[in-house]
Amino acid sequence: MEYFYLKTRIYMGKEGLDEILDGVERALIVTDSFMYKSGMTAYLTEPLEQKAIEYKIFSEVKPDPDIAVVARGISLMQEFRPQVLLALGGGSPIDAAKAMNILSAKQEGMEKCRFAAIPTTSGTGSEVSKFSVISDPEQAAKYPLVMDEMIPDAALLDASLVKSVPPSVTADTGIDVLTHAIEALVSTNANDFTDAAAEKAIKLVRSNLVKVYSNPDDLKAREKMHHASCLAGIAFSNAGLGLNHGMAHTLGAHFHIPHGRANGILLPYVMGYNAGCFDRLTPAAERYARIAGVVGIEGPTMRQSAFNVMRDTKQYIQQLHLPSCIEAAGISKNDFDGALEEMVEAAYNDACTRTNPRVCTKDEIRSVFIRAYSGRIV
Repeated sequence: MEYFYLKTRIYMGKEGLDEILDGVERALIVTDSFMYKSGMTAYLTEPLEQKAIEYKIFSEVKPDPDIAVVARGISLMQEFRPQVLLALGGGSPIDAAKAMNILSAKQEGMEKCRFAAIPTTSGTGSEVSKFSVISDPEQAAKYPLVMDEMIPDAALLDASLVKSVPPSVTADTGIDVLTHAIEALVSTNANDFTDAAAEKAIKLVRSNLVKVYSNPDDLKAREKMHHASCLAGIAFSNAGLGLNHGMAHTLGAHFHIPHGRANGILLPYVMGYNAGCFDRLTPAAERYARIAGVVGIEGPTMRQSAFNVMRDTKQYIQQLHLPSCIEAAGISKNDFDGALEEMVEAAYNDACTRTNPRVCTKDEIRSVFIRAYSGRIV
């Protein structure tokens, strides 16, 4: 059954806080230690204090939040019983807050809080998606939780919150946006509505990411990337993702590569595999050729258009000084070979892989990993 689910009320600007906090007496802020120590939480604590709203701050979230952090957050929720959960930060605090909210509601006497996400990076789209990725360090694994109930009730988009993001993080998170949009566009669950959001996100990324990477003070480009991230989140939350994320989850977990960077490293090779550029043309090639039309790089044939997208995306990533292959990310051949079979198994079983446009075998996933290690696209 096809469907397109919109739940989140999106506010563009800090003024939306007045409505989010209306009638609230107790609020819990979920963030990370950097946001807390740098004083960025004042973005929320000052209006909370002005409105005489009691609040607590849970700042234990780290990159790739794990099960233990979520459990501690749930304990605080049970003790404090907030009426609204305010997630401030990148994908990690928002993902942690999602898991905390949905899992705490399963405890006796607890109800799911009103939930607002305030992203401080333009990357994950987590503020409007039903996805949350939680890590298990003992298993060197990342588990995507997927359920409509995790979608935030509100998202507040304020470009001023991302103006100080350094270029390297801008690049990582921006490529994450592009990957979300491309995977949503070619997903087996794509439809007219997800296509519209994904195509607009791709256009915004291609027009603004290099600008903001080169000139971090370009607030207009920052705003456009913030909107692109949200639009891509809307697209993939409804359409799903694909093999790229299935592989990136396990690559990042094994080698501690930031999620967006892992996606960017893999993207040209997964696109080439899905479209059949390495062996035989697939039905998905038509969808990649459509992207060529969106960004103005069509070729004389569908295969050439799909290949242009793959090659052009790799060149675009290089403009952001991101690694062009796994080896370039500093992973030795011995370490890669030692983790390869575990990564193949994890990617094959990853929930995101289910909506990949090409049904893949473990042998094919292994081949894509090997190609992505050396950087071969032809």
